[in-house]
Amino acid sequence: MRHYLGSHIVQAVLTVVGISTLLFFVLRLSGDPVSLLLPLDAPPEARAVLRHELGLDASLAVQYGRFLAKLATVDFGESLRLRAPALQLVLNRLPATLTLSLTGMALAVVCGFPAGLLAAARPRSIASALAMLVAVLGQAMPVFWSGVVLILIFSVNLGWLPAFGAGDWKHLVLPAIALAGWPMARIARMVRVGMVETLQEEYIRTAWAKGLVEPVVVLKHAGSNTLISVLSVVGVELGVMLGGAIVTESIFSWPGVGRQLMEAVLARDYPLVQATVFVVAILVLVINFLVDVAYAWADPRVRVA
Repeated sequence: MRHYLGSHIVQAVLTVVGISTLLFFVLRLSGDPVSLLLPLDAPPEARAVLRHELGLDASLAVQYGRFLAKLATVDFGESLRLRAPALQLVLNRLPATLTLSLTGMALAVVCGFPAGLLAAARPRSIASALAMLVAVLGQAMPVFWSGVVLILIFSVNLGWLPAFGAGDWKHLVLPAIALAGWPMARIARMVRVGMVETLQEEYIRTAWAKGLVEPVVVLKHAGSNTLISVLSVVGVELGVMLGGAIVTESIFSWPGVGRQLMEAVLARDYPLVQATVFVVAILVLVINFLVDVAYAWADPRVRVA
C-alpha cells in the first residue's frame, strides 16, 4: 500500500509539472497581455513600464525559472486583469463548479444506470427502446444546443425555472441536466453492452434455474459486474466536467471555474489561467485515485491484485 501511494504521488507531481510547463509556453505563444491591459494609443514607455512590472521583459528562460520557483510554493501571483491572488480567485469559484459537476454526474448515474439495465434485461420492450433513444439523443446533442433548448422550454415558454445565474436549487436544475446528457448516454450504453454479455454467463443461468426473481438476478448478480465500467465512465467524465464545463457555465451564467477560465484566456491573464489549470489537474488526479480505490471495493479481484 505504501509503495502504491508513493508511486501515485510521484506520478501526480510529474503530471502537474508537465502540464504546467506545457501551459507556460503555450500561453506565451498566445500574445502579449500588455496590449489588452493598456489602451491602443498608449505610448511605448507605458508599455515598457507595465511589461517590466509584470516580469514579461525578462528572457523566456528567466520567466520559466521564476514560474517553477513559484509553482513549488503554489504561488501563481496576482491576476493581471483583476489584481487579486490568482489561486484565491480560482478557489472562490471552485465550490460552484463542484456543485454543478457533482450534481450533473449524480443525475447521469441515477438515470443512465437503470436505463442500461432495463435495455439489457428487456431488449424488446417499449421502455427499453425509449431508454436507448434518450441515450442516443444525449450523445448526439451538443451542450450548447441542449442548453439553449432547455432555456427556451422551461424558462422562456413555461417559466418554471430560472435561466441564468446561481442562487437556490432551481438555478441548478437546467445546467445540471444539460451537463448530464453526455455522461448519462455513455453510462446507459456501456451498462447495456456489459449486461448483455453478463446475462449469457453460466452463473446467471444458474440463478434463473434456482427460481430467483428478476430484480435479484439483474441487480445483484448481473448488475454488480457492470460497476467497473460505470466507475470508469464516472472517473473520466467527472474530470471532463470539472475542466470542460466552460460552455455550460457560459450559457447559464454559472459563476464557476470554467466561465472564469474562458474570461482569463480571452484576457491573456497568465496567472489566472495557470492557477485554474493547476487546480483542475489536482482534482482530476484525486478523482482518478478515488476511482482506483473504488475498483477494489467493487471487484475483490482487483483488491487481491
